[in-house]
Amino acid sequence: MSTLRITKKTFTFEDFSPLLNGPLKVVLDRSIPKKVKNSYQQLLKILASGKIVYGVNTGFGKLSNIRIDEADQEKLQLNLVRSHSAGIGDFLDIGIVRVVMALKVLTYSHGHSGVHPETVRKLVQFLNNDLVPAVPEKGSVGASGDLAQLAHIASSIIGEGQIIQDGKAVSSKILLNKMKINPLVLHQKDGISLVNGTQFSTAIAVKALASGFNILDAADSISALSVETSLSSRNTFKSAIHKLKKHKGQIISASNVWKMTAGSQIVNFHKNCDVVQDPYSFRCIPHIHGACRDAIVQSSETINNEINSVSDNPLILRNGDIGFSGHFHAEHVAIALDHMSIAIAEIGAVSERRIHYFMKGVEGKFQPFLAKNPGIESGYMIAHVTASALASENKTLAHPASVDSLPTSGGQEDHVSMAPWAGSKLLTIQKNVLNILAIELLIASASFTLYHSKLKPGKGTSLLLKNIQNIINAKKGDRSLTIEINKLKDIIENGKIFKILKNKGLLE
Repeated sequence: MSTLRITKKTFTFEDFSPLLNGPLKVVLDRSIPKKVKNSYQQLLKILASGKIVYGVNTGFGKLSNIRIDEADQEKLQLNLVRSHSAGIGDFLDIGIVRVVMALKVLTYSHGHSGVHPETVRKLVQFLNNDLVPAVPEKGSVGASGDLAQLAHIASSIIGEGQIIQDGKAVSSKILLNKMKINPLVLHQKDGISLVNGTQFSTAIAVKALASGFNILDAADSISALSVETSLSSRNTFKSAIHKLKKHKGQIISASNVWKMTAGSQIVNFHKNCDVVQDPYSFRCIPHIHGACRDAIVQSSETINNEINSVSDNPLILRNGDIGFSGHFHAEHVAIALDHMSIAIAEIGAVSERRIHYFMKGVEGKFQPFLAKNPGIESGYMIAHVTASALASENKTLAHPASVDSLPTSGGQEDHVSMAPWAGSKLLTIQKNVLNILAIELLIASASFTLYHSKLKPGKGTSLLLKNIQNIINAKKGDRSLTIEINKLKDIIENGKIFKILKNKGLLE
């Protein structure tokens, strides 16, 4: 098992993305338990002084004007976890839940949350035993914390919720008893701190970023094959042209297509053709893919900042004061997720246009729909329709969630971020785009088999073709295409081929 060491270093989403695929051993730096203990002791001093601390000796939200006696403060925390465990829907992917818990540990490691040290130890214990709480996917508006999802995690840790074991939700109490692990006993600020925070929204962003950068590499690689097999111009991707624009993403995408098609006999075959300019979906790949790449990079910077932030309320400051703010509000995360949604949807939209270009026969160079016997056969007509359906769906899903808000908690929480919905629909957009790219890869590969198989493809495109040609039965003519699309989608999603291309210097 690999190790995730929680230290005072600055983390990135890439440090947490391995948790999406399996457990990591979480180890705390020696300085962290001391910071957590000091924060808790400061909280006790603040409470002993008689100060009002929201959610610790008061009620919550609209009930914050009600004072809570010391004897009832731990009961308050327990009731909070119970009442806030109100999520619905399917259970979240366990990888996302692992990331949520690890991000919780990180925010506590800063020593500003006032939680009991046992709370941090229990989270680490759950992670290291791969005890993953069963968490419903819906029920957070991304403000005042991702309350429902975080409460379900807390409920499992205190032995009242459920844990996913062998794909099924089982009683947390029974499983912990069987493993001889004591449930967490909540102290003065543990409940509110466990349910406060942006960790669920941020965990979705971690997953979306890991997938997003892979999609960008896939789009550049597959579009390079489309450029090559559609007999489009390679010269438009020369670095001297794109250095005149100051967008890093554009320069990278142009370079990727240029390097992928290097040494191609197919490119040389039509170097003296009379076509002046190709459609935008080919000629403007660097501009479109590049803009999307820059958007994902910008979003990653925002998410990395959120990962390293203290996401809690109230806060225990270093001088012993209590700080009240809205650090649980996920507006930064919501806007970053919406930005990514637009970018990834555009990747799918331009891919669909390249598919369309093949369908109409590449200006008469190929048979319509790449059919071997047009009329008798329909070729890839409906594969294109599928891509169109997905691209259209993405246009609706890409509408920003962050521009919406519905007040909650009796109006106390009068503007919310909607970050979880922004993240949820982004993950759907990404699934759709993976399938659109799979269809483009299917069609670009088929055009190679049908029209260019006697010519040597480029350095990068030949490697791509080598990894997929056994899947595609282009010479067979009309057939069911679903299995081929699904297999290509799986190859794109696991990303191994793009890592190989990177290692060989054919992708940046």
